[in-house]
Amino acid sequence: MANRRQMIKGGTAATILAAAPAIIRGQNLNSRLQIASIGSDGKGFSDIREFSSHDKQKYVAFCDVDLNRTLNATKLHPDTPVYQDFREMLAKMGDKIDAVQVSTPDHMHAYCTISAMKMGKHVYCQKPLTHNVWEAREVAKMAKSTGVITRLGNQIHSHKFYRTAVQLIQSGRIGKVVKVNSWCSATGHFRSGYISRPPQTDPIPETLDWDKWIGVAHPRPFVDGRCYAPWGWRDWQEFGSGAVGDFGCHILDPVFTALDITGTSTEYLADHTGMNDEVWPAQTDYKFKVPGTKYTANKQLAIHWFNGGRQPGERTHMPPLEGLPSSGSQFIGETGTLILPHVAEPMLYFDGKPMSKEYELADDQNHYHGWIDGCLSGKQPSDGFDYGSRLTEVILLGNIATRYRGQQLDWDGENMKFTNNEDANRWLTRDYREGWELKKLIG
Repeated sequence: MANRRQMIKGGTAATILAAAPAIIRGQNLNSRLQIASIGSDGKGFSDIREFSSHDKQKYVAFCDVDLNRTLNATKLHPDTPVYQDFREMLAKMGDKIDAVQVSTPDHMHAYCTISAMKMGKHVYCQKPLTHNVWEAREVAKMAKSTGVITRLGNQIHSHKFYRTAVQLIQSGRIGKVVKVNSWCSATGHFRSGYISRPPQTDPIPETLDWDKWIGVAHPRPFVDGRCYAPWGWRDWQEFGSGAVGDFGCHILDPVFTALDITGTSTEYLADHTGMNDEVWPAQTDYKFKVPGTKYTANKQLAIHWFNGGRQPGERTHMPPLEGLPSSGSQFIGETGTLILPHVAEPMLYFDGKPMSKEYELADDQNHYHGWIDGCLSGKQPSDGFDYGSRLTEVILLGNIATRYRGQQLDWDGENMKFTNNEDANRWLTRDYREGWELKKLIG
């Protein structure tokens, strides 16, 4: 009962009591994990559908600020209670919920996740884990202090192509890694169609609680269509994290996993095609460094991120005119280069010769089932919030660097601050709306 001991050490009596069902069921492998969703359509419904394929789960509650966006979930699980406020759901059904799936816009990830973990609930949260760096640190702390089972929603972490690349790098197939380039074709703002805040105010649909959708953010008028909810929010700095927030935790994941990167990053430098105070840039690239590991050639490893159609120009170990996939990573090693397309087989290059696929594929694992299995067994799977917070942090720091185009930002991870630009430190957290202050929730 290690989890119970951790609860007693780190939580209040109310927290321990609320955590008890999850702990008890976690010891009984014949029982079902009782799951609640926060965010129940779009990616939320995709997650619900995947979790529902496990034979030891049961959905006991669905929540969405737009009640219309619970209809698909209730078709899959009829008679399951529906809520519009996740706080009400957790308060009324706390003793019936073992685990919580968080599939909301980025700005609400930390508040929802910490609320659930404080009650001793296991949590699966969509990527990026949080909307700012301070939140990432606090979510990781809460996960550690409560001892709950966690997992980041970057499901390709468990895919055979990504797992194969990890095995190839760690086996030394291309020698020690000298440099990494990663990129995606997505632009920073392409979903909403807006580049600045629209002036109009539209009627709020009867099924949508717009105030709760805003949550921790600053209030603004509802605009119909794709502007904010449910599709365009990733474009907006107030709610989303742009292209790198959408794809970075996927594409950079095998980089951090294969190279076993655990140290904090440094020296951020960004370039982009222009931005304002509302939406993220269309095209961005930023460079940063991480401490070297046993899989890297040097004491520091340089990583370069591109999005919006930008790509690296390097073709080390590759034929000079060889093209690159639209999204992926390039591991430049001492003796070869590995290209890992986004969800496609790795490609190996040696001595400028044509591509090689001489390797065996790793096994395919189910990311969703792995979390449920971990909740029931009490064994933390890979890609928990300790790892997810570090991966998310480098993405969020890159977005801060975009605000200071062409200026190197020196990051002191141990003390969580930029040492050469005090103004940049204001973006490490946010001004939380009254009634949604995360510090008060953490206590």
